[in-house]
Amino acid sequence: MFSFFLKSTPKPKPMLSTASVPYGVRVYVVGDIHGRLDLLQTLHGKIREDSETARGERIIVYIGDYVDRGDYSKGVIDELLTDSPPGLSPIYLKGNHEEALLNFLEHPEVARDWFSFGGDAAVMSYGVPVLPGVLTDERLCEIQAAFRNAIPDAHLRFLSDLRLRYEIGDYLCVHAGVNPAHPLHRQRPEDLMWIRDAFLYSDKLHGKLIIHGHSITDEPDIQKNRIGIDTGAYFSNRLTCLILEGSTYRFL
Repeated sequence: MFSFFLKSTPKPKPMLSTASVPYGVRVYVVGDIHGRLDLLQTLHGKIREDSETARGERIIVYIGDYVDRGDYSKGVIDELLTDSPPGLSPIYLKGNHEEALLNFLEHPEVARDWFSFGGDAAVMSYGVPVLPGVLTDERLCEIQAAFRNAIPDAHLRFLSDLRLRYEIGDYLCVHAGVNPAHPLHRQRPEDLMWIRDAFLYSDKLHGKLIIHGHSITDEPDIQKNRIGIDTGAYFSNRLTCLILEGSTYRFL
């Protein structure tokens, strides 16, 4: 469930020719950040410059996975709270890594899994040491208590208020994908945050073109029923932003 997933980018298939966002709206969708504050700040600068050419409504959607793996989870959330590009309406989605962080605050034992896929980096970004060694129940409770004291209330509110989905025009933005076995209005939270193969290898048209992160590809993964924008920022140094306007799309 928690494995690190990397798939090569397949040959693109034609997108739904009718997919569009409402007239006069430009939408920026930012992929998985994973503690790479440097890349986020650079991308924000590019979005600020690009958005100056927009004459209508401007929206920025963050696809989730702000924390873990990289060294600056805390800094990423600070950036999102205080220095997002001005004039853009922000939408923040919830990734599986944010869910794991929140679960740790309630159940310290989940750290045994969470730390294995980058959660220890998030905890340490708040100044809480995670020393090598066996994670006993007592040690996990100590780390949890220190983390609770270290994380600002504003960050907890941000994490608690994250959305699972955002729909605009012919697009649906989610973190991981959707379960092809269920209609869009009956998707389970765990699928929206965690699903991989059943979604990635399905050719089913879902009624909306799905924009997602979660599963890493070398380049944006453009298929007839979805667009994947997780290009592995943590290790690839590439944080991708998809731009939607009318019936067109492009990337930063």
